[in-house]
Amino acid sequence: MLELIENWLVEQNLDAVLALVLTRIIAYLFVIILSVVANLVAKRVILSLVRTVVSRTRTGWDDVLVQRRVFSKLSHLAPALVLYTLMPLALEGNGLLSSLHTSAALIYMILVGVLVLDSLLNAVHDIYGTFEISREIPIKSFLQVLKIGLCFISGIFILSIILDRTPLYFLSGLGALTAVLMLVFKDVILGFVAGIQLTANRLVAQGDWIEMPRYGADGSIVEVTLTTVKVQNWDKTITTVPTYALISQSFKNWSGMEKSGGRRIKRALHIDMNSIRFCSEEMIQRFSRIQYIAAYVETKRAELADHNQSSSVDDSSLANGRRMTNIGTFRAYIEAYLSNHPMVSQEMTFLVRQLAPGEHGLPIEIYVFCTDVRWAPYEAIQADIFDHILAVLPEFDLRVFQSLSGGDLQAFTTRTNPT
Repeated sequence: MLELIENWLVEQNLDAVLALVLTRIIAYLFVIILSVVANLVAKRVILSLVRTVVSRTRTGWDDVLVQRRVFSKLSHLAPALVLYTLMPLALEGNGLLSSLHTSAALIYMILVGVLVLDSLLNAVHDIYGTFEISREIPIKSFLQVLKIGLCFISGIFILSIILDRTPLYFLSGLGALTAVLMLVFKDVILGFVAGIQLTANRLVAQGDWIEMPRYGADGSIVEVTLTTVKVQNWDKTITTVPTYALISQSFKNWSGMEKSGGRRIKRALHIDMNSIRFCSEEMIQRFSRIQYIAAYVETKRAELADHNQSSSVDDSSLANGRRMTNIGTFRAYIEAYLSNHPMVSQEMTFLVRQLAPGEHGLPIEIYVFCTDVRWAPYEAIQADIFDHILAVLPEFDLRVFQSLSGGDLQAFTTRTNPT
């Protein structure tokens, strides 16, 4: 073809050298125009056709490929392929110029290939995210490792093209750079190893509530990447935790609580020990009218009466025999009240216990599980329970221990020194 053009120009009475130059220029421009046409055809025709076909399919993964512009970036290969294939023919006889164009086209195709594979990996991550297993086994860190490896390999190929060396020449020299690479990519290597352990052991997943006070993290995991774990705290701030820190240090994962269907309520009331006493007959009669413990009071009174009678207890002293106390009856009331509460689990741990007395009185601890694990409803249910318990406490002639405040001292001074 080039010879025909050159011969035609010679027949037009042009100098042979000038005809050769014009032939090369015409061929060069023709290849450039052909590459532009290939680019237009790939973008305007083929890409539009692909988008039309994708929009009519029922599957969703091909839509993700379009959204991530995989096909759009792939279309950039069309002009590069034309230049790489035809430019050596157009520049035949000019080795240096032909080599420069070929090398430039190769480098361009490698860069386009990297961009296409990067978008493809992003699309794989999006498609994987539609499956339920993605919450337990995230793959973003592994995809990031593939991206780093892809960039590293493409960089070696580009260097081999620029320096006209085989890629094995550069790979053979990596042994001496291993220590430097390990230092530069220390966080990446640690994150990759930690990501494997986190995934294999299923320690954390996207959406888990974790608590890590050292890093100020207390909230839900938004993203698990190669080097960091992004946590959105309950105050809507974002905390990033190094991925390897979840392996080397301790943290609390609340996902087990959320999956169990029960959230613990553990809180103690401190009773003023000066208000604890044996129950009088009047108190027993009053307690027997409380519906939750009416049966308990009657059963307990009969049990204690039988025991004292069989043991010939002297009733002249309250210290003799067994007696009902207001604190014991109060504990029985709390157990009955919680047993009848619709939001307290009866299958999980259920304790109303007395702890060791101290300078703040006698602690009565409630240790039960709420069936609603959501934060706001859980707090409302817990508050409702203790609102009732605190309000009913005086019915048992008991008082909550409370340190003296300025108002208490002022009231005491007013009573002792009236004006």
